[in-house]
Amino acid sequence: MEEKNDIHFHNDDVVLDIHDRPAPFHWFGLSLQHLFTMFGATVLVPILVGINPSIALVSSGLGTLVYLTVTKGKIPAYLGSSFAFIAAMQMLMKTDGYPAIAQGALTTGVVYLIVSFVIKKIGTSWLDKVLPPIVVGPVIMVIGLGLASNAANNAMYNTSGNYDFKYVAVALLTLAVTIIFNMFLTGFLGLIPILLGIISGYFIALAFGIVNFQPVIDAPWFQLPAFEVMFVQYQPKLYLNAITTMAPIAFVTMTEHIGHLMVLNKLTKRNFFKDPGMDRTLMGDGLAQIVAGFVGGPPVTSYGENIGVLAITRVHSVFVIGGAAVFAIVLGFVGKLSALILSIPGPVISGISFVLFGVIAASGLKILVENNTNFDKKKNLLITSSILVIGIGGLVFEAGTFTLSAMALSTLIGIFLNLVLPDR
Repeated sequence: MEEKNDIHFHNDDVVLDIHDRPAPFHWFGLSLQHLFTMFGATVLVPILVGINPSIALVSSGLGTLVYLTVTKGKIPAYLGSSFAFIAAMQMLMKTDGYPAIAQGALTTGVVYLIVSFVIKKIGTSWLDKVLPPIVVGPVIMVIGLGLASNAANNAMYNTSGNYDFKYVAVALLTLAVTIIFNMFLTGFLGLIPILLGIISGYFIALAFGIVNFQPVIDAPWFQLPAFEVMFVQYQPKLYLNAITTMAPIAFVTMTEHIGHLMVLNKLTKRNFFKDPGMDRTLMGDGLAQIVAGFVGGPPVTSYGENIGVLAITRVHSVFVIGGAAVFAIVLGFVGKLSALILSIPGPVISGISFVLFGVIAASGLKILVENNTNFDKKKNLLITSSILVIGIGGLVFEAGTFTLSAMALSTLIGIFLNLVLPDR
């Protein structure tokens, strides 16, 4: 059998292999499909944080092109806005504003680069000791459940801060239609239930009279995104709390990165840990995060939704992924689209968030189940309980200007407990 990472290897069991270029018309449709698949989640992150969604579209496209370049066009992965950093970015936006988020995004990218250099020198075995499933699973659960109260509050209280039944009704109806779309739609529509949920929720909100459509009418068709370019719009100072809050989360998203590579290995019949190598895949992800932060977007990460598209369509072409990245960049300059996204009411986003944040938490539980975690073992029980209560409870460690968010603190405590507690 041919070496699966040999340059001449071609997977004949798929419609288009990694380096196959589709016909122009097919190329357009296939890339558009990936764009729709990542669109809902990619713009939802900046909406929740308070960043212009058009910047997130551009930064995700740029980040994906950087990733494809660094990995030598060998891995068909799309990078979109990361959900793991939402709570940290929301906190930083309230305390220090966008420059702190940009510095945090740059820091996470640097962490990726450092780890990629370490892996190139000594391999990957140490990662399993630092981030085993008993730590990663609960931390991912914290990422989802730690945001639950924000979603609930946005679903209950209007812009005046008062409880509003209409808001609750819109949120629950949006949740209901999104669940129905997830459960019963098939084919291409089955790949975009979140996007369809947002669209349906928007029409529901219109019916309840809580949408202000005037900004969409007033917006121009072409508009330069409100980039927050570092060293141009502002001169960043050192935000130590941004670094200590976001840097530890990078180790959590690395586990997601590794998991996605494992799935792609199986789909494409290749070994990306060997070629182009995990050092390059992490370097590509890290540089993509740095580029995203530099232009004003949230940190980016590989998207499981787009991997699902690869699996269903059996189209693995990096040209299709690159086409989706170009579409995302172009779309970021459409002014009316940005205004339309910004006009989505809070309860619609909350209805979607009930699903997305819950899915994030459930995926953490799935990691524990799939690895047959034994909770009769005191070590596992203590690690999990400490991470969950500290992370979800919102315990923050502050010492002067030094701050650790609940998510970062729970991650570090989980890593520490796993390393020091005896197995018996």
